[in-house]
Amino acid sequence: MAWRNTSTFAVLRETTLREQQVELPVAVDRSSPTPLVVQVGDQLRAAMRDGALRAGERLPSSRGLAGLLGVSRTVVTEAYQQLYAEGWLDGRHGSGTYVADVHAVEAASPAEPGTSADTDFYPPLHAPDAGLVDLRPGRPWVMAYDTAAWRRAWRAAGDLPMSAWPDLYGDPMLREALADHLRRARAVPAGPGNVLITRGTGNGLDLLAATLLKPGDRVGVEEPGYRSARRIFASRGAEIVPCPVDADGLVVDDLPAGLRMIYTTPAHQFPTGGRLPIPRRERLLAWARATGALVVEDDYDAEFRYDVAPLPALYGLGPEQVVLLGTLSKSLSPDVGVGWLVAGRPLLDQIARTRKELADRTSGPVQRAVAVLLDRGDLDRHLRRMRLEYARRREAVVAALGPWTKGDTAGLHVLAELPEHVVPEVVAGARERGVLVDTTVRHHHGPPRVHGLVVGYGSAALHDVRHGCGIVRSLLDHALQEPQLLTGTGHL
Repeated sequence: MAWRNTSTFAVLRETTLREQQVELPVAVDRSSPTPLVVQVGDQLRAAMRDGALRAGERLPSSRGLAGLLGVSRTVVTEAYQQLYAEGWLDGRHGSGTYVADVHAVEAASPAEPGTSADTDFYPPLHAPDAGLVDLRPGRPWVMAYDTAAWRRAWRAAGDLPMSAWPDLYGDPMLREALADHLRRARAVPAGPGNVLITRGTGNGLDLLAATLLKPGDRVGVEEPGYRSARRIFASRGAEIVPCPVDADGLVVDDLPAGLRMIYTTPAHQFPTGGRLPIPRRERLLAWARATGALVVEDDYDAEFRYDVAPLPALYGLGPEQVVLLGTLSKSLSPDVGVGWLVAGRPLLDQIARTRKELADRTSGPVQRAVAVLLDRGDLDRHLRRMRLEYARRREAVVAALGPWTKGDTAGLHVLAELPEHVVPEVVAGARERGVLVDTTVRHHHGPPRVHGLVVGYGSAALHDVRHGCGIVRSLLDHALQEPQLLTGTGHL
């Protein structure tokens, strides 16, 4: 990389575990639009990938590197944290930060003989995907949050006294702030008395299932759809009933009889990407009123939409028939562990009693910190920034995979619908070239009816999204031979 005179440059020498001296070239260019954190991280990652830094070698301390580069320690700390998360670095208590054995990690990722191809491109969660471009869905970009705002929120939360008896409904300050946020952002007519704070969507689903379901109750889940929802309902004894989707989302006119509840993702159906139109939402609510079934609305990806007007939440159209679930895992970080469940007060009281029986709770200090983020407008500002950031990545995906993309008007993933025989070849080829993608196969309850790639663009940097999608496109061109003739398979 060529650097102008405006760059600063440091060659750092550190003693390693092998007592070797390592020259580490790191530069920052303040005239570049690339954030300093990304610059430092990219250069360190390149040095480890190219072998300039080897496994076991010690990196400078964050304070030392920051001083030599003339940047804040936060810049280096965040770069290190991202490299830790990607598996490039290994921390050893009391002795510093070291380069991880990347090759050992990569060697452990492929599936063992006899396992499904799905395991190959979706390695165990505890094994970091070192050096790979991760285009799997469900993961947000966590490097762009406002660290100063987060620190202010934690300081403010720390000034509040601890509670000996945590509120089963959640912190009152957060419930009030969330009710106001949902009213403004999602047209949800709910007050604090309709909001219960959870640890996330999965926790909310489990509390709901534990409260309302009896063994053998029939629960409809979109097909294909969110696998974790199926597993949570099944763990509470429910019979899972697959309910087909099309390009617009849940097919309401074909809903089976005898359902106790129906789980749906109307804002951005997972994984096909459909947005349930208003007429179909109204028919779903009419069906719920007629049958007495409960609609469980997972407001998945509602925060991020592109080139389209927002659609009101189902809860806003029929609060008597709907329970609304949401989470900060995509808008902020899964690490926060805060979500919400919005329902009528009688049902909320039932869920609170279940929570008490299960000794279930959400961290009080974390709730207070999130309440401060909302109260000061910091979360709204973060969401506005991330909409722009994700819009750029979405454009890169569509530019590369345009003929096959579906469901790109919202969220952090698209569906590339393909002929069934093409998918394994593309997935394997991408994995060999260092790109991870998901498929629709594992998101079905029964035999797959939709085939293709589920391409996420939340957790990879923009240049990695472009690079990874370029590889996927070249593999598609080769596998299909005449891609200009293919505009979709017609399933959705």
